[in-house]
Amino acid sequence: MTPDLDSLATALDVKTDDLLKASPHLAPWRPAVGTTPKLTDAELVTLAVMQAMLGFTSEAKWLRHTRAHPRHLFLYVPQQPSYNKRLRKATELLRRAAAPARPSNAPSWPDGPSTATAPVQPLLLGPAPALVCTLQGLPVAFALTGAKADERETLLDLLDAEPELLATRPGQTLIGDKNYFGRDFENQLAEHGIRLLRPTCKGEPERPGAELFKPLRQVIESVNETFKGQLNLEQHHGRTPAGVVARIMQRILTLTTAIWHNDQSGQPVLRSLIAYDH
Repeated sequence: MTPDLDSLATALDVKTDDLLKASPHLAPWRPAVGTTPKLTDAELVTLAVMQAMLGFTSEAKWLRHTRAHPRHLFLYVPQQPSYNKRLRKATELLRRAAAPARPSNAPSWPDGPSTATAPVQPLLLGPAPALVCTLQGLPVAFALTGAKADERETLLDLLDAEPELLATRPGQTLIGDKNYFGRDFENQLAEHGIRLLRPTCKGEPERPGAELFKPLRQVIESVNETFKGQLNLEQHHGRTPAGVVARIMQRILTLTTAIWHNDQSGQPVLRSLIAYDH
């Protein structure tokens, strides 16, 4: 593989097509009798990732651009209403297309104990992403919550919903911000075999590993900046809950795809989007 947008798009299209062949139930529902879409579901996923990668927050402008520029990758480019409707129906496919982030396939999640970050910030009004990723920024688990949800409860629910994350990688250290506090909460993390690295709260004795927190905390800020800056998460333009969810999933899959492709092509910086965003 080479680190350019065409090769990334081709690799993602093939991988998503293979996923759909192995798990056809992931395809958005459509009537058994009717016309076959001119744009395949794998191509839809690829088109959505390229949109986020190139920084197009307007679907209409993106589709006009696609008809004029990377048209060689798509035999058919839909109109904006059709693209929007299909993308909202493909949320589960977008989620499952992020399979490279699973521990068994995660190139940037090393064997043995490692450190994962948990940037949980209410970036949006409405559903907000709660993300657990590796130090390289690879998303390994995520949930969408209300902006006022308790981050601790969200994290515990996420770990319960994704037991394979810890079953295949025991002894994890989790970095979180000052909102991840509480004896009961930390005891529950300990039951999962997780060590928590967070800032010392006022009145607490200095916590073990405090000297490591500041440099590692920058990873969380950097991942957040990738979503907000390069992938325009806050300019998603979603007007309904389903639209917001689809656009969040679109960005999570885009970052996952870039890291996966960078690893496959032997790039030194896995989270770099420079080769793809122009």
